Amino acid sequence: MYEAVFRIDGEGPYERATAASTTRIELWCNDHCDLLYVGGDEEDLVLEHIREVVGIRQRIADGDDRLIVTGACLKQHGEEYIEQYLAAHDCLTLPPLRYENGSKVVRVLALDGENLTAFYRDVASDHPVTVESKRELGTPSADTPLLSTDDLLPALSPRQREVYRTAHEQGYFELPRETTTAEIAAVVGIERRTAEHHLRRAEKKLADALVGSL
Repeated sequence: MYEAVFRIDGEGPYERATAASTTRIELWCNDHCDLLYVGGDEEDLVLEHIREVVGIRQRIADGDDRLIVTGACLKQHGEEYIEQYLAAHDCLTLPPLRYENGSKVVRVLALDGENLTAFYRDVASDHPVTVESKRELGTPSADTPLLSTDDLLPALSPRQREVYRTAHEQGYFELPRETTTAEIAAVVGIERRTAEHHLRRAEKKLADALVGSL
């Protein structure tokens, strides 16, 4: 079995919505509706786009994050969907689909490496595609699930990732600390309070994801 992660540029509704913002969308399709996670600094613009395209049935807010049940499935609104390529080459995708920076990020599985190559060539004939990773998997079993690091970590917004990574690189988590939130903010190019907000949100998400394993 083979796995690859592709970043596909396109003109679909969610690609267009995220192209003009730093917001990230993760999508789980349920045929009659979609479950969306929306997080980032400009989620209001993306939420308005979602409301116009598929409608919003329910929404839960937690800080900068939104969990949304849409009024309809995105596949009912347009033609640019990955399923046609998957079906043509006997591949399948592991949810969620991720939309960010005007691209769709798709994790694809295939039993045959040639099918995965054919899938890539077919998509690349219609859209710009970047292969972010590729690996061969052993035979799946109960103690070797198809999980990657991305599956285990919480979804941070692009700004949360940038601030957290900068804090780590600058020595914020060292004992004693080697930097301040004001210095982190200056590196990222934002206000100190904004940097502190993103850093706290990232820390909480990571802590919530890891505490169950302690």
